[in-house]
Amino acid sequence: MKTVLLINASPRGEQSVSRGLSQHFVEGLKAKEGPLTLVERDLTTTPLPFLDQDLITAYYTPEDKRSDGQRQALAVSDRLVDELLAADFVVLAAPVWNFGVPASVKAWMELVARVGRTFRYSADGPQGLIPSKPVTVIKSSGGVFSEGPSKAWDFYEGYVRHFLGFLGLTDVTVIRAEGLSLPGQSESRLASARQQIAEALQAPVMA
Repeated sequence: MKTVLLINASPRGEQSVSRGLSQHFVEGLKAKEGPLTLVERDLTTTPLPFLDQDLITAYYTPEDKRSDGQRQALAVSDRLVDELLAADFVVLAAPVWNFGVPASVKAWMELVARVGRTFRYSADGPQGLIPSKPVTVIKSSGGVFSEGPSKAWDFYEGYVRHFLGFLGLTDVTVIRAEGLSLPGQSESRLASARQQIAEALQAPVMA
């Protein structure tokens, strides 16, 4: 059975657009692919630690030389990396906050970027170690960042694509629910996002 890793980053619960769309996407994925194992990682109900000196030191200490304290410090990171490696499909749903990703998503990124596990350094530069798998990013925003004058202010999408590609994940689809705060446009904007999901599900999804 295929495994889907669903990562949600909005703290708004049932009011969250990105959460609602992520559930809509996963239900569509189940209808298309059949039974799936769903692993849910909620970055707001189970907050992640930020990097500190102990964790950074543990990252760069060879596994056979780590202390018990360093292994304990790495436990959350190890679990997140295991989830990412085991998944056949990844869904990351997160709003745009102050032109970029929420801090909770940045914390997740810093905990899954592990030299020797998810990337490595070589003579040709860094290389991603995660085998290719599809990733769908569901991005919600009050303004419009995909075009127009605010496009230059979008530090979300390019950053997320670059980070995922750094780990080897280059098969990335972005679903944009944008312009949600524009007067009288929220329903049409949501309908557009659902249409994007329908179109994404029409293509081959999982090998």
